[in-house]
Amino acid sequence: MTLTQLKQRSLLGLKDLGKDEIEAILDRAAYWEQHPNKVHSVMQGKFAANMFFENSTRTRFSFEVAEKRLGAEVLNFSAAVSSVQKGESIYDTVRTLESMGIDVGIIRLKPIGVLADLATKIKVPLINAGDGNNEHPTQALLDLYTMRKQFGSLNGLNVSIIGDVQHSRVARSNLYALRKFGANVSFCSPDNMKAPELDVPYISIEEAIKADVVMMLRVQLERHESGKLNSAESYREQFGLTAERAAQIASHAIIMHPAPINRGVEIDDEIVEHPQSRIFPQMENGVPIRMAVVERALS
Repeated sequence: MTLTQLKQRSLLGLKDLGKDEIEAILDRAAYWEQHPNKVHSVMQGKFAANMFFENSTRTRFSFEVAEKRLGAEVLNFSAAVSSVQKGESIYDTVRTLESMGIDVGIIRLKPIGVLADLATKIKVPLINAGDGNNEHPTQALLDLYTMRKQFGSLNGLNVSIIGDVQHSRVARSNLYALRKFGANVSFCSPDNMKAPELDVPYISIEEAIKADVVMMLRVQLERHESGKLNSAESYREQFGLTAERAAQIASHAIIMHPAPINRGVEIDDEIVEHPQSRIFPQMENGVPIRMAVVERALS
């Protein structure tokens, strides 16, 4: 397989992926969602390795369900119980699994730039399951899929992304993808959680909750230096989707969140399963999206 073919089958991010390619993935996900059979033979005899160098629940298990539904043999790698703990490099770990005959690798990493470098050295398709605060393409794809199911078209849709934008790979992937479809994206966040390198308008929380899509981001406590977040209570008061704010959103609007959720911080507990919330449907939509992405990698 040539490097060009490999690059076309890998999914490293959405910034450089064309609108038509994204749309094809969304359409294929719709096919898989509607298919009556739960398990298929598309990947029969193929091996998929889920290589998570950073913790995950939704993404990891969603990929595993997707792979098993496609009929793949699944290998789950966790850095916490591997030779990474003995000092083995990420490259050597991935190269080891490649040497054992995997057909596709799904990778989550903390450092930025490592995945792009790996993709030039590894000879199987790689799928980005989140790398640092760079991108999280499959999360954005399932978010777009959720919005498209709700509104039909993404063109002209007003989407506000609220919270810890600085550390959010979800915000970046959503921004890159949504703009390709003509959606209007705005950010809302505390000054010390903004991403000034991204050319996006920042609006107040009062303006943000007027959008068609109100997307809350997790406050990534583990990535913050001491003192960056004054208190959970003050964050909720200034930027959280409280019950009072949720009562003000438009009747046609939807509430989204990539999860995991800090209940009572960025979103009040009773809003998580509010009638206008699509938080759990987002998770449900992750399986057909990842089926489409893995199938694409092996086509």
